Amino acid sequence: METRKVQVTGGSTYTVSLPKDWATRNDVSGGSVVEFYPEEDSLLLTPQQDERKVEGTLDIAGLESDELTRAVVTMYVSGFDVITLETSRVSAAQRRTIRETTQGLVGLEVIGETSEHVRLQDLLDSSELSMHDAITRMRLVATTMLSDAVTALLENDGDLAADVAQRDDDVDRLWSMVSRVFRSVLRDPSTAATIGLDRETCFDYHSSARQLERVGDHATKIATHAETLSAPPADAADAIAELQEEAAEIIEMAMDALLEDDPDHATDLANDARERVTGIDELARSVDEEIRELEPQEAQLLGLVVDSLSRSADYGGNVAETALQKAAPRP
Repeated sequence: METRKVQVTGGSTYTVSLPKDWATRNDVSGGSVVEFYPEEDSLLLTPQQDERKVEGTLDIAGLESDELTRAVVTMYVSGFDVITLETSRVSAAQRRTIRETTQGLVGLEVIGETSEHVRLQDLLDSSELSMHDAITRMRLVATTMLSDAVTALLENDGDLAADVAQRDDDVDRLWSMVSRVFRSVLRDPSTAATIGLDRETCFDYHSSARQLERVGDHATKIATHAETLSAPPADAADAIAELQEEAAEIIEMAMDALLEDDPDHATDLANDARERVTGIDELARSVDEEIRELEPQEAQLLGLVVDSLSRSADYGGNVAETALQKAAPRP
């Protein structure tokens, strides 16, 4: 850490010198323009950046299927605006995987391809991406998926179960977008100013989006079980429905707390959500008692459903913890 004494020049202008080593590393010299970004009692300084696309190149030789998908998503989330995927010869299977992956990422499009490379570009900028809108949409989709997955199970509705699994792509798409914007905020303070959120709020939204993404995953698991299970007996069905309603209520209450502007109200909501999480274990045990007498394989699969609902409630509790931290007084 270095310190500098603030000087007053001309009677009204405050000036401070920049560390030479830092200025040299960042190509700052006489006549350079720097940008300031105030965050409450802090002031962030960065060299003015030219408006240019951040480009990255990835060798995809030997990458197929899920491994190639993860590589493309990683480049996207890392913040590259232009991504060049290259190898000695791009196979038809690789092109298919790249196009399917691109369709699942907000703003990313194929802008050029040859036999040796595929070029992708993010056609949106940060000012067009709202983390607030993204997590609000994730909340709606994830909780609706959870409700529909249980409905598919209780009503033996295979079409609804398949539809739930397809909707997980929407949650994953939004999660990747939130991760991309969050990393951009960490890397460049101008992004936070552009999207109108401070970095702590971006962190809170990113953490909560991760919990919602996990709820979507567990809704998909329940839907998968629903495709192979028969509708459970009435008592077990009622107990599972009650557990789903309680889990969904915890998630909704926690998200209300996270998005609430009034710190006192947010704290009350978050504490209520956390208290309700403690009752989930007891409720889950009562469901287990209802399914214990069923045929072993059916009981085992329904036990996995109960576990997914319990975990979803826990994720809501995690969002509530984040909401409490967001609402707490700043040091």
